[in-house]
Amino acid sequence: MKVRNGIVVVALAVVLVSAAGFSQTKDVATAKGGRGQARAGAQDSFTKLADEFFDNFYFKFNPTQGTAAGLHQYDAQLEDYSRAGVQKQIAMLKQYKEKFGAQDTKGWPLERVADREMVIGYISSTLLELESIRQWEKNPDRYSSGISNSAFVIMSRKFAPADARLRALIAREKQMPGVFDAARANLKNPPRVYTEVALMQIPGIISFFEKDVPLAFKEVKDKKLIAEFGETNAGVVEALRGYQKYLKDTLLAQSNGDFRLGEENYRKKLLYDEMVDVPLDKLLEIGMANLRQNQQWFKETAAKLDPTKTPEQVLELIEKEHPAPDQLLQSFRNTFESLQGFINEKKIATIPSKVEPIVEETPPFARALTFASMDTPGPFEHVAKEAFFNVTLPEPEWTPKEVEEHMAGFNNGTIISTAVHEAYPGHYVQFLWVPAAPSKVRKLLGAASNAEGWAHYCEQMMLDEGYGVPKGGNQDSPAFLKLRLGQLQDALLRNARYIVGIQMHTGKMTFDEGVDFFVKEGYASRVNGMRETRRGTSDPTYLYYTLGKLEILKLREDYKKKMGAKFSLEEFHNNFLKQGFPPVKLIRRQMLGDESPTL
Repeated sequence: MKVRNGIVVVALAVVLVSAAGFSQTKDVATAKGGRGQARAGAQDSFTKLADEFFDNFYFKFNPTQGTAAGLHQYDAQLEDYSRAGVQKQIAMLKQYKEKFGAQDTKGWPLERVADREMVIGYISSTLLELESIRQWEKNPDRYSSGISNSAFVIMSRKFAPADARLRALIAREKQMPGVFDAARANLKNPPRVYTEVALMQIPGIISFFEKDVPLAFKEVKDKKLIAEFGETNAGVVEALRGYQKYLKDTLLAQSNGDFRLGEENYRKKLLYDEMVDVPLDKLLEIGMANLRQNQQWFKETAAKLDPTKTPEQVLELIEKEHPAPDQLLQSFRNTFESLQGFINEKKIATIPSKVEPIVEETPPFARALTFASMDTPGPFEHVAKEAFFNVTLPEPEWTPKEVEEHMAGFNNGTIISTAVHEAYPGHYVQFLWVPAAPSKVRKLLGAASNAEGWAHYCEQMMLDEGYGVPKGGNQDSPAFLKLRLGQLQDALLRNARYIVGIQMHTGKMTFDEGVDFFVKEGYASRVNGMRETRRGTSDPTYLYYTLGKLEILKLREDYKKKMGAKFSLEEFHNNFLKQGFPPVKLIRRQMLGDESPTL
């Protein structure tokens, strides 16, 4: 998974880092002759090992992902949060890393080689997390938000009758109080900001279990089942209240840890997750250059709107042009028809389904760190195929000033930018393509720099192609200029994430300096700058928005040179989308046939 337009990497990461699903087709080419049979056999050995890995490790330790994927044999299971569970994962991951690493890839097709690289990258990244980064020892929100998501994926989609889903939820809820026993045993000197975020989230999570979860099963008539649920659900609420007290009265005072990854862990995480090996100083240089380009573009656009005002004054004016909070969800729904019509008319990309996502309020366990997100069904879900476009509304207890600052981030320009990013042709369209990805691995694993990079790339690309230009007008029309400023406002926010993420986690920027950077350089309000910086403490590589966008732009230009007069934007986009969401490096290899730099 995510603050503005991002899909939260915890909780809502159903759509980002591991949108799970299975393909039953075997793409191993049959070959005649001893050498061909040997190669086919070697490739088939990878398929078998990958199947074993997903069955015996991936879903065994991530059953909530199984539910989200549409694999409902995992619905009654819950993640093992204990230290012993962590040690089991580490041991199994090391065994599988050795097995995959020992395979000889000679003679394999490019896609199969790439799939193996992705699995090894996932294993390496997970080991880095469990052994070195150790969020399970540092982040108390991992436990409370984690169980919330485990309940949410059962209640949010009607993949089975309500009675059956409630039985699965009860089975999960019976295991949830034990999660907080594991949390108390695991947590050691967390960063204060992590404990503060957990405390911010918990009231909404308690309300979620008290009100939203029971409401989702109001149609159940079995009194015995309802009574059992009442007991287990009350137990979860009691456990959450106890955890809240523990965080406030005990852990907060013990929260003096360092959230920073350090340069070496940061470099490794980028390599394993995104297949990016560019030195950090070079990455920083690239990010700063793009930030300055977008600031200059913003300045020139603002001057076209009103040359008598500074860019900041123009931004302040357009930020006041937003819907009322109670009209925000409908404002997003109203964008769908024009976005789809433009995509089809201009042949931007193929939209595999005419069914629109459901726009609703962000679930409570994700509201502290996200403005908007997309929650799509896994490719193996054959019954409940709804997709949810989540939007974070102001909280009832906020002051009028806090409400206004929040709504400034949903001005009319950024509403379009957000709708493009989350739905058309961003996340929603990309994950409509995932069931057609060429292999099981491509459905299970992916890179945030691809998924978030694609969605962020689409924001600029759609306006570049003319979306929003009034009939009879041009790209200097005031209505279009406001859309461009909204798009650039979001781009600058992502530019700031890029810089702050690297600088904070390598010790070159403090938290407060991060907030200031968002405000000064990213043109964010201070309340949103605070939210963005908080997110960056636990989502260190959230540079992947701008990083992926720049990779895709370079790939498009290189592909255009290769194709010459035969280049088609729709063909390029479809070719990109059909490969799942692997690191862009692997798509370059497939589309260009070389190992040229991604940036």
